[in-house]
Amino acid sequence: MAEAVELGSVPAGLRAMFLMLTPNESSFQKVEDVPQYVQQATPVFVGLIFLELLVGVLKTGAPVITISDGLTSISAGMISRLPLLLMRSCELTAYIYVWDRYRLVELPWDSAWTWWFTFLGVDFGYYWVHRFAHEVAILWAAHQVHHSSEYYNLTTALRQSLTQQFASWIFYLPLALAVPPSVFAVHIQVNLLYQFWIHTETFGPLEWVFNTPKHHRVHHGRNEYCIDKNYGGILIIWDRLFGTFAPETDKVVYGLVFPINTFEILYVQLHYYLYLWRRSNTYNTISNKLSTFLKGPSWKPGKSRLGDHVDNPKVTGKEVPHDPSWSLPAQVYVVIHFLLVLRTYHDVFENKMMLSQLTILGMTCYILLTLTSLGFIVDQRPLSAILEMLRCVVMVTVQRYGYVKPLLPSLAVPTEVRQPVVCYSSQL
Repeated sequence: MAEAVELGSVPAGLRAMFLMLTPNESSFQKVEDVPQYVQQATPVFVGLIFLELLVGVLKTGAPVITISDGLTSISAGMISRLPLLLMRSCELTAYIYVWDRYRLVELPWDSAWTWWFTFLGVDFGYYWVHRFAHEVAILWAAHQVHHSSEYYNLTTALRQSLTQQFASWIFYLPLALAVPPSVFAVHIQVNLLYQFWIHTETFGPLEWVFNTPKHHRVHHGRNEYCIDKNYGGILIIWDRLFGTFAPETDKVVYGLVFPINTFEILYVQLHYYLYLWRRSNTYNTISNKLSTFLKGPSWKPGKSRLGDHVDNPKVTGKEVPHDPSWSLPAQVYVVIHFLLVLRTYHDVFENKMMLSQLTILGMTCYILLTLTSLGFIVDQRPLSAILEMLRCVVMVTVQRYGYVKPLLPSLAVPTEVRQPVVCYSSQL
């Protein structure tokens, strides 16, 4: 394994986010030796989110992040990583399979040329992953999660899909014919980390070659000039080459063309699949049914593959993001319990090697139940009190009967806080 050369005292997770890792320190012979850069960067995510919040208040006098939208975005990010508790990422698993059986050449893992070639190859692959996710309806059903926020801030970067990884792996397989998996495992993380900081209206330089906040704001817009533009991950040159680049002109209005107006996390993740199924059932021919899933989200019979935008609501620039009017006690309650489940989530990842698959599955279900219940409270649904009481009973039972003994030290305090809450939740 290559020696890790620290640039001063700056953590590798932070430097990876800004392309400050050198080939020498981030080249590894084995996949198992590759650091979890994304996990290392988690404290950086939190720090930059709070910095953006502070700078936003100082610049505009108002917070750039709302509780309801911010927690929904972070919850989506948590859910997107839950499969990693039970299996290796689909992208890396498929990549290793092709490398082991079908590689044509073996580029040296410790070469700077291999490192930079992989940097370009992963970013090129990401451009096509991203473009297809907008141009094929069944892939858009996964990716729309990332676009569902009507705000544009660093928490939006964390609003990721649970299901997109089950298709994105296909686009990276050509690299597996030559590039060692350990090099790919570094760059798939670096590509993701870079895209965190470009989700902001608060900072941003560097425009012609690199993707920047200014370029990516356009990608998140629902203005007609923004739709299906600026797919790049790290480099914007792919969009300039393939004709999908658009500069920022009119004020960008963020979110889906048809806003979903909910913060219930499983609905945010999965609603578009149900919509596609219902829409396909309105057609009589097999061709039209299949086209509903395989052509663009705006496609209709008689139109081109990508359809058009004539039926889209007109954007005036005066749209106000959906934000519920809910009481301060409910907001405090949701924030406290979200922080508690975030701690549980972190501890499950930290201790997953000590836990049985059954325990991990049970804790995954509990995390999903908690995030769903908190979403119900934010949406002020009639069933929110019943669901929340059920969740609290589950947590008390888990602690009392010791189903997660390796986690008990970290779960003890959260559980003590949760127990009296059962009575309070009935008042929400």
